[in-house]
Amino acid sequence: MAFKEFSEHSQGVQLLQRSLARGRLGHAYLFTGDTLEELELLASNLAKTLNCLQPVKTASIATDCCDACLNCRKIIDGNHADVHWARPESKSRVITIDQMRDVMQQIQLKPTEAGFKVAVIAGADRLNVQAANAFLKTLEEPPQKSVIILLSTEPARILETILSRCLRLNFATGTGRALSAEQAYWLQQFSSAAAAGQKSLFGRYRLLDSLLQKLGGIREKVEETLSARSPLEKYADVEKDLREKWEDELNAAIEAEYRRQRGEILRLLQWWFRDVWLHTLATGEELLHLPQIAGAEEVAKRISTQQAQENLQIIEQTQRLLYTNVQEALALEVGLLKLQL
Repeated sequence: MAFKEFSEHSQGVQLLQRSLARGRLGHAYLFTGDTLEELELLASNLAKTLNCLQPVKTASIATDCCDACLNCRKIIDGNHADVHWARPESKSRVITIDQMRDVMQQIQLKPTEAGFKVAVIAGADRLNVQAANAFLKTLEEPPQKSVIILLSTEPARILETILSRCLRLNFATGTGRALSAEQAYWLQQFSSAAAAGQKSLFGRYRLLDSLLQKLGGIREKVEETLSARSPLEKYADVEKDLREKWEDELNAAIEAEYRRQRGEILRLLQWWFRDVWLHTLATGEELLHLPQIAGAEEVAKRISTQQAQENLQIIEQTQRLLYTNVQEALALEVGLLKLQL
């Protein structure tokens, strides 16, 4: 993909291309957005543009890539000698100090095949403290002809010392976007079931089963999508160490993307419970997050404003718990059983 194909992120792309055209490209960027997949494509495109053999130019300066030359193809395939990636690995889904030391060592070397060395830290919010602190000096004083790109869907979790050393570009499409048809259908089913009255233990477990089935479907889709894009699918005969590295990266990427999408589902539930709370206050419909989803008003008739506030706190506590190593099904079960419906 070339920059011209990122129409949804035109503002951020234009800012980046303007910096390229003026020769004012920063040495370190933080790209934030909705999905790591999109951010990785944007970072890859910047790397391609900097090293393209036949770039699209503005006033004789490269501002986009051809997406077809040898350098572009190598970057797309993830085997360019001057473009280095660090992604969360292992069961802990963190970027370790050893990974960052390797990236820092590589970025200090002169380019071997192209004009720029590029380091991409995908999931920068997963840098552990030791890795982040070790990275600071290189981030503050990078070598000539190098660009460092950090990617994150949760920038609030990145250390302030790192944030202050990066130019930030936001490629998010905005939190106010409409629900997808699939999201709206599932949330309406959940809302209708909750509105029907879920006082019994069996009724609560029906709601839990609905949520777990939704999350199970999300995980399957994430695994299928990311596995199809993994270099493991392209290169069957690779060295054992490289295969294991790619497998670790794939497993970590699947877990990170699943957790992000799980967070979206829980945010939908949080918005729905906020609407329940607003109904208990008898506020106008214009303040509702999800006026198109029926059912919240019925629940509001059965509970008090205080109980509605407690429901919101329970959802927030459940979200925080899921950032830890707690068992997912157990955390969701405990949360749903506590809710006032």
